[in-house]
Amino acid sequence: MLKFFLNPGNSAHLRGLENEFGESTNAIRLELNRLEEANMLVSEVKGNRKLFKVNSGHPLYNEINSIVRKYFGLDVIVERIAERLGNLKSVYLTGDIAKGKDSNLIDLILVGEVDQPYLLKLIAKAEELIKRKIRYLIYTEEEFLAGKHEEDGMLLVWENGNM
Repeated sequence: MLKFFLNPGNSAHLRGLENEFGESTNAIRLELNRLEEANMLVSEVKGNRKLFKVNSGHPLYNEINSIVRKYFGLDVIVERIAERLGNLKSVYLTGDIAKGKDSNLIDLILVGEVDQPYLLKLIAKAEELIKRKIRYLIYTEEEFLAGKHEEDGMLLVWENGNM
């Protein structure tokens, strides 16, 4: 469920959440219904599946999103790294955290021109602050657009200075 708050464009269905959380469909259905009644989730029916998405228009969405980012240390990473690295276009979160699973390793993809020596200094500082390791890949805009990356489940966490 955390990946919804990191990227509100994501949607999920009951069976997918059952597999992800290892809980019964009844328990998950109850929680989804509660969140939908509270207007925190919205749903739509596609075929025989009901898909749920976070309601990014909910008054508490920004606060919950901020809490999730702080929990994983993303706010520190993104602010310390992205804004000071040169001509950075976007930053994506990948790996376990992008899939909504807790991890001591944070995987990032940086797209653009990056001052790599400065990046290493910033990562060392961010790792100290958040007590997690950071692994990264850098792609030029052209490489990224040409599909040189093969990451599954990427979440956009920063783009052109706007998080």
